[in-house]
Amino acid sequence: MERKKYVIFTAAGSGTRMKASEPKQFLLLEGLPVLHRSIFAFVDACPDVNVVTVLPKEHLARWEELCLKYPLNVPQRIVHGGITRFHSVKNALAKVPDGAIVAVHDGVRPLVSAELICRMFEQMKHSRALIPVLPLTDTLKSLERSASGELKPTGEPDPDRSRIFGAQTPQMFLSEELKAAYSLPFDTSFTDDASVASRYGIPLSYIEGERNNIKITTPEDMPLASYFLNLR
Repeated sequence: MERKKYVIFTAAGSGTRMKASEPKQFLLLEGLPVLHRSIFAFVDACPDVNVVTVLPKEHLARWEELCLKYPLNVPQRIVHGGITRFHSVKNALAKVPDGAIVAVHDGVRPLVSAELICRMFEQMKHSRALIPVLPLTDTLKSLERSASGELKPTGEPDPDRSRIFGAQTPQMFLSEELKAAYSLPFDTSFTDDASVASRYGIPLSYIEGERNNIKITTPEDMPLASYFLNLR
């Protein structure tokens, strides 16, 4: 029996680095809120996907306004965000049944392609966890910041960039395994779902990500996202 598909959109951040009047997931990108575009990317790729949206409790009314103004005719389970991303995902997983494939996606990655989403769901038929990654192209330096804020060499060899990759989302898992992994106590080293799964002992598989699957974080990212969107 084929597993049902679920996607958790993590959109509970306040977006302070964006320096905008409201959270970045609500900002308009080419006429639609960023979060709308992220959700539509999944629904267009997999019309049968079940959507769980994690939002800041204090901004739920604003989200309802946006869903009316820019119609989002997609059934959603709304979940309140936690004090960290870890706690937000843990809250959302309570809405996901065992026996499913669950994707966890940043709500501010609106440019993920249908091709990548479909390819990942297909590969999850033979994987327990699947993470999209990209090789880093910059030369890496091993530095540390002094008490005065000055950057200084650590004395350790610079990392070999040929062996360093950056992780993206969506990250996909068997739902019962990810739920079990999130029973672990919170640790500040849990920077994404893959780090939680790996600590629990779930073997990770990897797939080539996409250069334009950017995470909108700073003001400079919005015109870049518009550029990529218009290329389509």
